[in-house]
Amino acid sequence: MKLTLALLSSLLLGASLASAAPAAYPIKTCLVTDNELGSMGKPITQVYNGQEIKLCCKPCIKKFEANPAKYLGKLPK
Repeated sequence: MKLTLALLSSLLLGASLASAAPAAYPIKTCLVTDNELGSMGKPITQVYNGQEIKLCCKPCIKKFEANPAKYLGKLPK
C-alpha cells in the first residue's frame, strides 16, 4: 500500500512539474544580438532550463548554445 501511494505521489508530482509553464521572456530584443525581435523575421522561441528565450534568427541558436550563461546573464533578475 505504501509503495502504491509513493508511486502515485511521484506520478502526480511529475505531472505537475511537467505542466509548469516556463518563465516568460521579459525583454523585446534578441538575447544574443540585442536586435529588436521581428527585425530578422519571425523570432525563434525556445525554453532553456525553465526560462523562455527568444532569438532573432537561426544563427543565434548556435551562439546561444555555445555559451548560455553569458546570454542568460542579460535577463533581468
